[in-house]
Amino acid sequence: MNHALPAPAPDTYAGNQAGRPETRGIDQVPEAERHGRPRELFAIWAAPNVSYLSFVVGAALILMGLSPAQAIGVTLVGNLLWICTGVIAVSGPAAGTSGSVVSRAMYGVLGNRVVLVLTGWLIASAYLALNWSAASVAGIGLAKRLGLPDNAAVEAVIVCAIAGGTLLIAIFGHATIVRLYAALSAFLTLVFVVVTGYVLANTDWSYAPAEPLRGTALFATLTAGFTIVASSPLSYSNSPDLARYLPRDSNPLAIAGWTALGAYLPSVVFTSVGVLAATTLDMSDPQRALESILPGWFIPLFVIAVVANTMANNGMTAYSAGLSIQSVGVRLARIPAVVIIGVLGTTMTLFATLVFDFLTSVNTMLELVVVVTGPAMAVAVTDLLLRRNRYDGSALLAARRDGPFGYRGGVHVAGVLAITVGGLTAAMCVTTSFWTGPLATVTGDLDLAIPGGMLTAAAIYWGVARAMRSIPRA
Repeated sequence: MNHALPAPAPDTYAGNQAGRPETRGIDQVPEAERHGRPRELFAIWAAPNVSYLSFVVGAALILMGLSPAQAIGVTLVGNLLWICTGVIAVSGPAAGTSGSVVSRAMYGVLGNRVVLVLTGWLIASAYLALNWSAASVAGIGLAKRLGLPDNAAVEAVIVCAIAGGTLLIAIFGHATIVRLYAALSAFLTLVFVVVTGYVLANTDWSYAPAEPLRGTALFATLTAGFTIVASSPLSYSNSPDLARYLPRDSNPLAIAGWTALGAYLPSVVFTSVGVLAATTLDMSDPQRALESILPGWFIPLFVIAVVANTMANNGMTAYSAGLSIQSVGVRLARIPAVVIIGVLGTTMTLFATLVFDFLTSVNTMLELVVVVTGPAMAVAVTDLLLRRNRYDGSALLAARRDGPFGYRGGVHVAGVLAITVGGLTAAMCVTTSFWTGPLATVTGDLDLAIPGGMLTAAAIYWGVARAMRSIPRA
């Protein structure tokens, strides 16, 4: 008689149960605790990307001087970089640990620490601040409608309340995210589809810029728009974190496909809605503009959706940022690590909300982060292709200087050189409101930061790794 215990149901595994704080950090997920199917990744990635910020980005493209057709074209092309996010997600089930540990293969056990401080801490905190600022602007607007005092104290309370709710999502972790985001995706889609209906009813289908862009000015604006749109998918190098609980034998194409599709579809749809909204509305103040065409009874639902979306986005970011802190070698459990990154992000949000103009903050942030995130994504994709997605999770977690990922003094020269030179190249090619790189100036303000930085980083990583034979041939 077979007395073997039945396999536990999904979401009831030790340390990863829906509705309870996840206790597992970066440690490897045992085979017995792997569960789920790649298709669940669709909802996980859709919830953060049924997004109010998509409206903002779409409107920004029109405010930059593009026609609706040009802006939607940029939206379709820029969001294709979600394919990169999907590709690197397949390393999660292969290694059974977080992307911040897998990146030790790219930079070495010591070099990875330096990279993570920048990509896993500072940039993550900046994105937390950006999204919390969006939610706070909406929440503050609703507070005014409800008659609450219009002062800094009320604004600070709203920011802290939104941040606190977001950190709870990150603390409860993976199993809760899987369940919660499926419901959030349905709710957010329903609300934003209603908003879309009102936008379409008010769209000026004959809209054209008062002074159409031509020649170099047009190409410069198209490349700047591409950078803003593509900055979002390039920032999500954490996709392995959300896939690591899947069985090791999960179909890699399904993992990559469901991840990319879950993010691509809502990003394209709602950025395009932002484009159409800007044909008749003054989207320099996106929330007020959208509320002006919505019925009064629906506005609170819209604000709740904006807040819920940004909490979903930041819940994912804070979850991965906490794992990054552990990966650097800080001896903290996952939950205290999440709290630390949340405090840093909240501080930046308070500063951004009380000091800076929101739309200016969005554009500047999205234009600048690609200097780092583009080369980092290129290195991750290149490494995965070179290794054929064969990652030894146990060896990566051991982090030994004399191990396979110790390289020379704990630094993988190929990775560090690639991200450094790629970042410098991107910085020379970027165009922002306060900095234009020398190569961008020479080319007539064309913003080629993403192709320049990514292609340079990928070429250097491939060439140096091959020359030094630091990556075994699969």
